[in-house]
Amino acid sequence: MMFSFWNIISTRTFYTIVLSLTVFTGLGGLVGNGLMLWLLGFRVRRNPFSMYVLHLAGADFLFLGCQTVFTILTFTQGSQQLYLVVVFLWFFTGLGLLVALSLEQCLAALFPKWSRCRPKHTSACVCALVWVLSVPLVLVPSQACGLLTGGGSWLTCFRYHVVSVICMFLLFSILCVANFVLLVRVQCCSQSGQKPPFYCYVLQLVPLFFFFGLPFLAYWTLKNTMGSLLWFFSFFLSIAELLACVNSSTKPIIYFCDANHRRELQRAWPRGGKMEGAASRGSDLPLSEDF
Repeated sequence: MMFSFWNIISTRTFYTIVLSLTVFTGLGGLVGNGLMLWLLGFRVRRNPFSMYVLHLAGADFLFLGCQTVFTILTFTQGSQQLYLVVVFLWFFTGLGLLVALSLEQCLAALFPKWSRCRPKHTSACVCALVWVLSVPLVLVPSQACGLLTGGGSWLTCFRYHVVSVICMFLLFSILCVANFVLLVRVQCCSQSGQKPPFYCYVLQLVPLFFFFGLPFLAYWTLKNTMGSLLWFFSFFLSIAELLACVNSSTKPIIYFCDANHRRELQRAWPRGGKMEGAASRGSDLPLSEDF
């Protein structure tokens, strides 16, 4: 009896600590991503690279906002399946934008002439396509598995979920390959003394996702197909959500750790309009030379 009572107390304490950390991490991430949205959306002249970062900050802001609110609601009213679906929608959108950013930088590194001849609104169109495609890739399997309205056939759920998992696996594979090519490119440039700082932001985001974002993606992958086994990982979702919040909250820190981005923030803060000078000239540079 005493052992069971201690288990109950320990479980409640664990959930309280994890949920509190999730809320505080989410609030801090909201401030950081909100600052990025303000800076890149209203103060800095946008270029192909900053367009991806702007949309990525928007996806992370929505993810952290929903996750923070739903964490509080879970602590007070209990968990709901709808919470996970809404939160994962923005998480998956952020993954798609990160893949698009990494892939375009990979192409720019391999084909420098292509980055100069690319259509003007390519980045905006790609970002819009990612936002649009993320909705059916998340909501259709969720509806088939009964996460939105309840019920649902296991076979139908399995079919739709397998397609969704395959898409996620392809995205993650593209992300890893593109990151590897960029890493090789950076090493080659560093040997010649011309290491472009532009690539460093992307190269840091991918390991960040691997260690902190991948557990949340893995939970979503296992939930609908191996739900009967998830009782063994009773704390896995809470930990995965906390790590996912760390993933989204750390991106602004990485962005502003770069000296050029810090100077942008310092110049933009006291100004009422968009930045001029180096930042405005950056939109005329090829993609591989931005920042």
